[in-house]
Amino acid sequence: MVLSLVSLCAREVVSDHSSSPCWLRWLPRELYRPLLEAAFTGCRPLAVGELAQRWPEHTLRVGGRREQGQTAPNRLCIQALLLAVVRGLSDQRSALQVLDLCGLQGDEGGMGNPMGGWSLTVALCTMVVQARPGAQKAQRREERERKRFSALERQKDVKRERGQRKRGKETNGEEANTDNRDLVINDRERMLSSGVLSEEELIKGVRRRMEIERKRGSTVTSVAGSGRDSEEKDVNSDVLVHVRADLFVNARSWERVRVALSTMGPLKLQCRYLRVEEISVSSIRTLLELLPHQSLLGVDIRYTSLGVAGLAELLPLISTFPALSSLRLHYCNLDFQRDHPGQEEVLRDLSQGLAQLQQLRRLSLTALRLPGQLRVLLSSLPQPLEILELPYLSLSPADLAYLSCSHHASTLQQVDLSENRLDEVTLPSIRRLLCQASSSLQHLSLSGCNLTDGLLGLLLPSLGVCSALKSLGFALNPLSKAGLLDLVRTAVRMPSLRHLLYPNPLEDYQPGLPDQPSSAQLLDWPLDEATDINMTSNQLNKVLIESGRSDLFLTCDLLNYDKDLVD
Repeated sequence: MVLSLVSLCAREVVSDHSSSPCWLRWLPRELYRPLLEAAFTGCRPLAVGELAQRWPEHTLRVGGRREQGQTAPNRLCIQALLLAVVRGLSDQRSALQVLDLCGLQGDEGGMGNPMGGWSLTVALCTMVVQARPGAQKAQRREERERKRFSALERQKDVKRERGQRKRGKETNGEEANTDNRDLVINDRERMLSSGVLSEEELIKGVRRRMEIERKRGSTVTSVAGSGRDSEEKDVNSDVLVHVRADLFVNARSWERVRVALSTMGPLKLQCRYLRVEEISVSSIRTLLELLPHQSLLGVDIRYTSLGVAGLAELLPLISTFPALSSLRLHYCNLDFQRDHPGQEEVLRDLSQGLAQLQQLRRLSLTALRLPGQLRVLLSSLPQPLEILELPYLSLSPADLAYLSCSHHASTLQQVDLSENRLDEVTLPSIRRLLCQASSSLQHLSLSGCNLTDGLLGLLLPSLGVCSALKSLGFALNPLSKAGLLDLVRTAVRMPSLRHLLYPNPLEDYQPGLPDQPSSAQLLDWPLDEATDINMTSNQLNKVLIESGRSDLFLTCDLLNYDKDLVD
């Protein structure tokens, strides 16, 4: 990555904190962003704090999508940023109204000591709660100033009335004095009623007056709005800074998040993506009821014993978020393999709940054991999906047949069918699905699907027509070295493909592997140390060189594979 001259100079400026009083005083607003980026890159928390405290723009975004090789911001810099935002609430130089931290979280314990999603959520909630006492102190200070200013104004009014009364006596006598006194009183009442001497106008600064006017406007317009929307407008009218972030909530942090979302103060916490783990249905419901409705884009529920009835209970509440486009359920104990009393009624409620998700574009269901129920789940969705992830779902031939002919097939951009066993019966449905999605499909994962050399040969022609495919996951399939070479030769003829996650060939494993090994056996079985594993890699790279595809990345590293790096 080539740095611009501005970036290089910004790094040099923030490296010496002792000089900050000199340049901060004269800093133009267009240089705040490159200096802040340089402070984060160079891990300069003091510079981060000073810049954020007097941020000159309405919006400050930190985080978002990182380039390959770029690390997440340092934990100390993030803490300095949050403290500076609180200090900036009483700093007249700050124009900040929106702090956007979506995507800021890194991997706990990663390179550069980043702050993970769980720690960042706790830090944000602590900041929101602690900002309220500071705002109350400032409010009391303003109240004392207001009273003092009001007293001075009253003294001026008394002196003005006395002077007018004295002049009236000298010119028109007692009767004229009475008329003038009435006139002064009437004028003063008119001035008070018109707001010329209103307390807010006398004591509040420009920023506070804007907040008061916005509150008045929202009070008038709330009569025509819905109850929930008008309530949110009234709450937001007293907010100075809106804090947007992705929230990670588990059993230990749930109470702190609940308190932060319930707190009325100068900072208002908003959520873009909500991820919850190991908390009850009632706790999830409480969080959803507290979240602002306009900002939530996705819900991710993991390792929670929802059950079909619990999911059916949450879906009507989830559907009230108008912008929600992503729903992910991982290991949530939805089990349709067993017959339960009233299961048909619950399935009907589940289908009706999904039908209310008007903007849903991503549906991810992991290890929910839903054989034969895919039609029930997907047919009720009003809009076609773009991302569909169904790993470990025990899909039946009927499920795959429906998927290949559904209204979702032609719009799918990402499909994950990992760990669903494929055979001669289900393969025609997969081929039909690939043909339907040939122009839109960008990411495909068929890892652990029991694809042998024979099945691969039947699949490759359909795979080759996927003109938009960028990444292909094929790990943990029992392929021989010859089958693997056929896969790579097909991959190099796909011009858009950038990543291929391939399986270790059966010849690279130690002796004793079953003839038809499962994905779990391939994962646990040791590789043969006597075999030169680099030989396989060299053969594959030779195919790349001969085809001139230096832009295609091949890997068998399942743990470190990330398809998102190709975007």
